[in-house]
Amino acid sequence: MKPSHPPSETDRFREISSWVSSVHDLDQHLEPIIGTVTQVLRAKMVFLMLVDRKAKRLYVKTAAGDVLDEYKKREVQLGEGIAGYVAEKGEAVVVPDVSNDIRWAKEAAESSASFAHTVACAPMKIANETIGVIELINRTDGGYFQDADLKLLAVYAEAAALAINKAEQEVKADAEGESFREELCSKYQIIGKGDALNRVVSEAFKVAKSKASTLILGESGTGKELLARLIHQAGPRRDNPMIGLNCAALPETLMEDELFGHEKGAYTGALNRKIGKFELANNGTLFLDEIGEMSPGMQAKMLRVLQEGVFYRVGGNLPVSVDVRVICATNRDILKEVTEGRFREDLYYRMNVVQIQMPPLRERREDIPLLADYFLELFKTERGLPELRISPKALQNMTHYDWPGNIRELRNALERAVVMGNHEEIQPEDLPIFGPRTAYKGIEVGLTLDEAIDRFKREFIIANLRSTGGNRTKAAKKLDIQRTYLSRLISKLDIKEV
Repeated sequence: MKPSHPPSETDRFREISSWVSSVHDLDQHLEPIIGTVTQVLRAKMVFLMLVDRKAKRLYVKTAAGDVLDEYKKREVQLGEGIAGYVAEKGEAVVVPDVSNDIRWAKEAAESSASFAHTVACAPMKIANETIGVIELINRTDGGYFQDADLKLLAVYAEAAALAINKAEQEVKADAEGESFREELCSKYQIIGKGDALNRVVSEAFKVAKSKASTLILGESGTGKELLARLIHQAGPRRDNPMIGLNCAALPETLMEDELFGHEKGAYTGALNRKIGKFELANNGTLFLDEIGEMSPGMQAKMLRVLQEGVFYRVGGNLPVSVDVRVICATNRDILKEVTEGRFREDLYYRMNVVQIQMPPLRERREDIPLLADYFLELFKTERGLPELRISPKALQNMTHYDWPGNIRELRNALERAVVMGNHEEIQPEDLPIFGPRTAYKGIEVGLTLDEAIDRFKREFIIANLRSTGGNRTKAAKKLDIQRTYLSRLISKLDIKEV
């Protein structure tokens, strides 16, 4: 039989780390750590003290051992005493005999802290910032703390810092989750009552009850992500996460890392294992926007996950199984992409079990006044302008305008009008729109060739300026011409400011 060995520092840290990952209350995190410190290091008293940066002091969060109630209320200024010194310097300290240490003598002189004769103290750090200390005072056997004790204490201090950090992250996540739920209820409703929108919402509620992969099509700014959130919230996975990723924002290598994660050491800089979006969305929903931008290589990997529910982390050899409901969206003509060989046909049919088409705003004009009122209420509240209203003429112009940027453009136009207007009534001139969008009418008999070319140029430039909110630099970039040349064309063609 092999002789047993005392647990190493690594073993102890692994054991404590398992506690940290298995409980969800800060006190539950800290109590077993402090209790174990008391037993293993044979400490008579153990204080876990946290830093209050505003007050520049340490206060006792929890304590163990033979600690009197009055000591549990103990406070130490940063830099004062041994604990204050450790908190300020971020360095662990062991003092076998405090009678020879001026730091403890000063603290004892200024308080009732004359109960110690040997002390060990280690900092707790998160991202190199000292958040507190663990201080041991006196040994149960009457001996002195030594360097070996300090080394082991540092392990427990690191575990305690992990516990505190985890608890803070959980509180933050809870707050963000509550904020997200409130946001869904207030800012991100799908507004409208027209037939076009009612049909879409009805389809969304039907598909929400199933696990079917869903493809949402529609122009930019029509609310595809909102519809995906509605499907998630209306379905049985509502209590699990919905994770989103914009496929147009990342190159292939980064997208693979974002979707599948990586193992420690998978590449230079991969210092720890990373959990990807698919794992984060396990038992929930993964929303992939701009799926039409995905590279062929990523399309092949995506197909496998959708077929088998299995993937490999970057640099990993073990398969990871997930149960994820995938909702994709694109503003491209995805079927044309398939026909022309830029998008895999098998992936298209796999993710297109159910297809929902979001209508552009110009096809649901009856909803424009509702949307305008909704956004105006938001901006009135944010700006403190309770009496602000939209003039009848401005609303009429909004209803007749084609909104090439859809709901996003409408929202931005109203926000600009609230900021730049007279704060009493939004007038037509406050809105960056000029009636219905003019479309090129095609070939017209009776014009010279130069006149026909100029007419096309004029309408084409106006359309691009409107799509960029009148921003000439962005419009010139879209037209692939110099901004100065665009300005000359605007002047030559007598185009008014858009």
